[in-house]
Amino acid sequence: MSGKPKVGIFGFTGCGGCQLEILDAEDKLVDLASAVDIVHFTEAITEHSDDYEIALVEGSISTNHDVERIKKIGSIAKIIVAIGACACTGGLNCLKNLYGVEKAKELVYGDKKDWIDAIETRPIDEYVKVDYYARGCPPNRFEILQIVKALILGKKPEIPNYPVCVECKRLGNTCVYDLGMTCMGPIARAGCEARCPSNGSGCEACRGVIDEPNVNAQKDLLAERGLTVEDIMEQFNLYNACKKLV
Repeated sequence: MSGKPKVGIFGFTGCGGCQLEILDAEDKLVDLASAVDIVHFTEAITEHSDDYEIALVEGSISTNHDVERIKKIGSIAKIIVAIGACACTGGLNCLKNLYGVEKAKELVYGDKKDWIDAIETRPIDEYVKVDYYARGCPPNRFEILQIVKALILGKKPEIPNYPVCVECKRLGNTCVYDLGMTCMGPIARAGCEARCPSNGSGCEACRGVIDEPNVNAQKDLLAERGLTVEDIMEQFNLYNACKKLV
């Protein structure tokens, strides 16, 4: 990538927290701004341009208008980075799909439901090719910047593809199953330094599932404690309802 690359930062259906993570990088953001030309970032600047090489995209696709926008971004950007659980896996917004679109619209909007342009929620890679993922809810701000830095330098970003249990063992954490809780750690993607288990809570797989999860090992772990997959599906579905576990 020659010259100073142009970057666009975009938001779809979500809380906007992933874009705030970028803004909260503070002094590191200043370094980023000196290395790239940010041409579109609604949370931070009023100017906007359709001339960019790298697109950082947060939020899931949940309306027909979203579909049009993400396809336009995909037609312009040379590299797309999904940031946050909603963009990467569909995130919390996929819970709507469990009810069905019409039922969800009725529950939320009542007799105004027909005003709403809603479709089943999907992660952005259902519509465009995603090159890299900065996962989590929210993603680690420094991980986002490290991915962009690697792209500027022409390197492939290092993104973890091993389970959270690896991080827990490295940190010396007591397994939360031994504390009487459930956890998605055996199949959840690491990269967060086991943030939730390290603070006495089970992992909810906000970073998604590793590429080749050992589902049978997770079942065996549950069976040892008298639990079934159904017992943890609510935990799994919080961020991954768009993905089938088994």
